[in-house]
Amino acid sequence: MLRYFLFYKPYQVLTQFSAEGEKETLAHYFKNIPKDIYPVGRLDYDSEGLLLLTNDKVLTTQLLEPRYAHSRTYYVQVDRIPDEIAIQKLQKGVLINVDGKQYLTKKARVALLDTEPKVPERNPPIRFRKNIPTSWVSLTLSEGKNRQVRKMTAAVGFPTLRLIRYSIGNINIEDMLPGSWKEVDASIKTSLLEKLF
Repeated sequence: MLRYFLFYKPYQVLTQFSAEGEKETLAHYFKNIPKDIYPVGRLDYDSEGLLLLTNDKVLTTQLLEPRYAHSRTYYVQVDRIPDEIAIQKLQKGVLINVDGKQYLTKKARVALLDTEPKVPERNPPIRFRKNIPTSWVSLTLSEGKNRQVRKMTAAVGFPTLRLIRYSIGNINIEDMLPGSWKEVDASIKTSLLEKLF
């Protein structure tokens, strides 16, 4: 039986079930989950947000294979306030290092947010510096290289302070809290694979 779980991964949780030192893992949140359920892709230990877990191998392939190019949107808190030039560079593509080689990111949809998104406080919070403002950017990608968002914002001079994957396709974490999860049915597949641009 194919099963699908949406999880709001909190900050400082590993995207794996196996133990690694004292770090929290998915096993801390999913106590009696079948052994054939795995996370699709990963969110870094220091990133937060939407994670799908499933035993649907076809869907997993579609979500991980670059040729399917589905959309995922991130809310990114960055150091300082990006100017229009930085936003345009992110939209057109920037050079980042991937496996020791230069890689030009694909076109992205990028917007500087006027107000802070409605997201839960992070625990622990980001380091506050009185003289350096921060801002939030919405970044929608059709690809997912290792630590891509962090590398992209750093490439244009605005390092990432906090990173939240808000959505995959048309499925988002709007009504969820960090650490919460819900089981959904197969009808979610079309929405997950949505191309938003």
